[in-house]
Amino acid sequence: MDVLSPEAVAFVGDLQRRFGPRRDELLARRGERRSEIARTGRLDFRPDTQAVRDSTWRVPAAPPDLTDRRVEITGPTERKMTINALNSGAQVWLADHEDANTPHWSNVVGGQQNLYEAVRRTITYEAPDGRRYALRDDRPLPTIVVRPRGWHLDERHLDAAGAFVDFGLYLFHNAKELVERGSGPYFYLPKMEGYREAALWHDVFDHAEQSIGLPHGTIRATVLIETIPAAFEMDEILHALGPYASGLNAGRWDYLFSIIKNFRDAGPRFVLPDRSAVTMTAPFMRAYTELLVSTCHRRGAFAMGGMAAFIPSRRDAAVNEVALAKVREDKEREATDGFDGSWVAHPDLVGICRDAFDRVLGDRPNQLDRLRDVVVTAGELLDVAATPGAVTEDGVRGNVSVALQYIESWLDGNGAVAINNLMEDTATAEIARSQIWQWIRNGVRVDGVPLTAERVRAIEDEELDRIRTALGDDAYEARRFADARALFEQVALADDFVEFLTVPAYQLVD
Repeated sequence: MDVLSPEAVAFVGDLQRRFGPRRDELLARRGERRSEIARTGRLDFRPDTQAVRDSTWRVPAAPPDLTDRRVEITGPTERKMTINALNSGAQVWLADHEDANTPHWSNVVGGQQNLYEAVRRTITYEAPDGRRYALRDDRPLPTIVVRPRGWHLDERHLDAAGAFVDFGLYLFHNAKELVERGSGPYFYLPKMEGYREAALWHDVFDHAEQSIGLPHGTIRATVLIETIPAAFEMDEILHALGPYASGLNAGRWDYLFSIIKNFRDAGPRFVLPDRSAVTMTAPFMRAYTELLVSTCHRRGAFAMGGMAAFIPSRRDAAVNEVALAKVREDKEREATDGFDGSWVAHPDLVGICRDAFDRVLGDRPNQLDRLRDVVVTAGELLDVAATPGAVTEDGVRGNVSVALQYIESWLDGNGAVAINNLMEDTATAEIARSQIWQWIRNGVRVDGVPLTAERVRAIEDEELDRIRTALGDDAYEARRFADARALFEQVALADDFVEFLTVPAYQLVD
């Protein structure tokens, strides 16, 4: 199969010509809204869309292979990880071309090749040590849901938005095959900031279906509510997607990043403590998930829970015991709160997540029928100040270390990186670097002393020395830690806040 056949490239080019200018306009609107938030220090539900929130409407019923989503495993479309995800026993595999991937051209094209073979169940892999990986044939494989890049990212190799490239190539090569197999082209849509951006996806889907010859409404999409502006437009986003709407997902780390980004000039009341202290039980996070579940079920859409990023250790049973207990507690809370399923990042967590949802769902595939009369105010969504916890030396050091390690791996082409028994992706680096920026700008005191850029640079020295000692001089010098440090300082220590670290990072990759 030629991923970049003339016909496939032409299909992507058509999307860019038709919808690229509108995408650019919407990105400009983001800047305007961000300026308004900076000026007013507030955000609220839109008065001009009150009728959408008040009226009675529902999204279409899900296709059969999307009705049970109790466990969704996420990961990049790297070949071995594709096979492991499809063999995991989860109901859904989120095939990620976004935060768990990097836009190195080999990843973009190779990922599409792997998806092509995954759809047709022909994918295999032989490791350097001779081990062979293939798909299981003793149970159903997960439904594939692809996450393309967000609207803000470009793909210079095809002079198009990355979203059009990832979506267009997958749809062009696989849509009809998926339909013939009783499935369909399903997508997770990231980083949107409002219903107008969802309306653009609606029009892209409609045009793409007509171009390929798919029945109207074949495409289905679940939207990640991972920006604070989108949290105020959940109803509107589902309504704008219309026949393509499937559900919403609580993207917790990017959500925190978005709050910092949008309210970075609003002063101490929006300063977050150590990221490890910001749990889903924090009042503003609780309000966010309560609103998401209530909105979804009122509209007949799926409410999907957040990521369990823990990676079980084969060597440390004590670490496993503590971490797995936290994963279990998190998934049990989500199931009890009404979510229809949740995310895990490792096959060993599939059983824990399934058990939590099995206890609540029983024989039901979901709990769409569970309606809750929840009222969430703008003040509750923005009550960051009520979050318990503090900024500590360990929190600062952890953010610096994890950000440096992740950025270095990202520059080397790896978007899903195991660090300290957690599977980290771009969202981790974004929250880590944005917290450092926020703490410095707000004069946050750590051990009684205001945090400064100079102190952060000293911590960088110390953490990079630790990494060098662990790797050895030769291995360290062969890696891209110098580039990672320069990029980290650009996005964490500069006076101006960089909107997405992946934008300058993309200039450093092939």
